[in-house]
Amino acid sequence: MEKKYIDDLKEIKDIMNRSTRFISLSGLSGISTGITALLGALIAYLSVFKGQDYLVYRAIELNSETVKSLLFIAIGTLIIAIAAALFFTRIKTKNQNKKAWDIQTKRLLVNLIIPLFTGGLLVLMLLLKGFIGILPPLTLIFYGLALVNGSKYTFTEIRTLGLIEIFLGLIAFQFIEYGILFWAFGFGVLQIVYGFIIHRKNSL
Repeated sequence: MEKKYIDDLKEIKDIMNRSTRFISLSGLSGISTGITALLGALIAYLSVFKGQDYLVYRAIELNSETVKSLLFIAIGTLIIAIAAALFFTRIKTKNQNKKAWDIQTKRLLVNLIIPLFTGGLLVLMLLLKGFIGILPPLTLIFYGLALVNGSKYTFTEIRTLGLIEIFLGLIAFQFIEYGILFWAFGFGVLQIVYGFIIHRKNSL
């Protein structure tokens, strides 16, 4: 009797959890976006940052080719990362016989998009003014804020990842000359690690 009561409580908890959180987030999405970010950071370093004194606090006079290269790398990395994340998440929702687009998905996306869109506009304006050095720390901070903001609609591990990203961005701002390395670690390595954690959690 007691065991049945405990099982019923667990079932009720699971139902409530599914109704308020987007739990179809795939760990493979995190792993794929992390790998994509590492490749993007490598390309950016080899094509833009290598041999250049860009990672400083002051504004740098950038030519149009450099700005175009950075925008192309950033947009390309973002598109590939989003496409991979959607692909693996869609596979998971199909396996769970759930809809990929529902109220939980909408809530999660709205809470993610507000900080990301704000940060994206700020980063773009700073890039056009030549403040390229502070962009890696800022993107980490705004990404972390987005994760914390959206974490209440998905796994609790996402909140922890967001807080780490914010902290990492603040450290990167202090050691700005290593900004590209901090960026690669935050968007690449940490994403892969948390992807594995979520994937393992879902597999249990």
